[in-house]
Amino acid sequence: MKILEVKTKGARFFVVAIISALAFLGCNEKPEAKKPKKTQKPNILFIMSDDHAYQAISAYGSKLIKTPNIDRLAKEGMLFTNASVTNSICAPSRATILTGKHTHINGKIDNLMPFDTTQVTFPQIFQKNGYQTAMFGKLHFGNNPKGVDDFMILPGQGFYINPDFITSKGDTTITGYVTDIITDVTLNWLKEERDEDKPFMMMYLHKAPHRPWWPTPEKFKEFTKKEFPEPETLFDDYSNRGTAAKTAEMNLFTHMMYSHDSKIRPELLEKMGDKVTPKVEEFKNGFYGPYGRANREQKAKYDEVLDEINAEFEKNWPTMTDEEKMRWKYQRYMQDYLACISSVDDNVGRVLDYLEESGLAENTIVVYTSDQGFYLGEHGWFDKRFIYDQSFKTPLIIKWPNTIEPGSVENEMVQNLDFAPTFLEAAGIEVPSDMQGESLMPLLKGEKEKWNRDAVYYHYYEYPSVHMVKRHYGIVTKEYKLAHFYFDVDEWELYDRLNDPHELNNVYDHPDYAEVVEELKQKLKELRKKYKDSPELDQKYIDIYKKMKAEKENDFW
Repeated sequence: MKILEVKTKGARFFVVAIISALAFLGCNEKPEAKKPKKTQKPNILFIMSDDHAYQAISAYGSKLIKTPNIDRLAKEGMLFTNASVTNSICAPSRATILTGKHTHINGKIDNLMPFDTTQVTFPQIFQKNGYQTAMFGKLHFGNNPKGVDDFMILPGQGFYINPDFITSKGDTTITGYVTDIITDVTLNWLKEERDEDKPFMMMYLHKAPHRPWWPTPEKFKEFTKKEFPEPETLFDDYSNRGTAAKTAEMNLFTHMMYSHDSKIRPELLEKMGDKVTPKVEEFKNGFYGPYGRANREQKAKYDEVLDEINAEFEKNWPTMTDEEKMRWKYQRYMQDYLACISSVDDNVGRVLDYLEESGLAENTIVVYTSDQGFYLGEHGWFDKRFIYDQSFKTPLIIKWPNTIEPGSVENEMVQNLDFAPTFLEAAGIEVPSDMQGESLMPLLKGEKEKWNRDAVYYHYYEYPSVHMVKRHYGIVTKEYKLAHFYFDVDEWELYDRLNDPHELNNVYDHPDYAEVVEELKQKLKELRKKYKDSPELDQKYIDIYKKMKAEKENDFW
């Protein structure tokens, strides 16, 4: 064992690691940057956060937070306003990104169904074609990523405070904050481990801002003093919508947890007893699981803020109206969620600064995205899963010097399905014929006339499960969104995206939209056939679910 003191921006932490794993560390020593050798093929830096809503990026017009470093990419590259996912949930989204295939093809339809390990991922293809490859941060499925020369990944969801990591040389625990640590390791690789004679493809993957939202102590203190504007639909009553919206379990007031989410200590909840309403079922160790990882010094810093939050809650909660409680939960949610994003933005800035200082920026494609969107109180919700915009849409910003026009904005319908073929084509590597995505190269090069997609396909499977969002599939164009909810219901919803941007009115049965429904249903059939999805596959996955549920005595999900 060896203990290293590593200084990070604005903080210090201590690394306790197996000696064989120390090669990943020492990452904030600042050796003189080496001038990179020119390579014909571009480097690719793929930056992905987890559950980062586009509404929380100032380049997308956010009124909640400033993200100057992510905005730098938009100013120097292309911002996509209609980027979306094929299945709005973490592991399936990542499987789609890696394979360029829909989840019903790669097997990862939900967070628990196994990934088809015979599938070839784009890092494998890059590796075979002379690229040096690396992955640092959150993968979320599998502990041995394929196609990467170097990796250091979080097991499962990972922890914000003093996280564990899996490496090719053994497991290790690092004292510090996860967003800072992932960046330290990334920078160390770029500075010390990279082969200057090869182009690189790096995946720099943040855990933040995934639930439960634990910021650094400094951001925690700063953001709890802030108040954030409420979305117009915070108090949505789900009228003019179908069963799915009415029965989903992701409402801030009725489903957001006091300890796990709002940081109320369990012993205070027990002390207050029936004064705490509405009653919400808590995760076991929802508070002490994350908080308990902190050391004495870290806890002292968190306690300073936690004491204030808990004192305010004990004093005011019993006399607050339901409306006031909803607003309080929203503010607590935004304070922690946005504080986590602020750290992501700071650290993205560190990496972008190094690319500039080292000269690597000149030949590096930089991508910023999230594994899906997220609800920030819209419709009264948190989480994702739905085909509705805040869940279905995802941030996507791409910078490519001398190819992408700086400051450009693109509104074509693109998906995470398209990332793999785009990266491969940009690197001059043949795209496998079984990839289902389309390369974004025509859009990146300003050749929109060569882009002919007018609709995208979506399919969500994880039901019954946490948050209880019903299974559904659908088609989305710039103008309309048609979705079919199935399994225990048979309901259709149609939204006019241009005239009803908040998606408040299901016009499926409105006579004025009869022709639209007929046309979109036909297009939906064609898309399902194109992507090899079908009613038979729907039933196959339902049968698998029922069998697994029975075998696990209702504990499958």
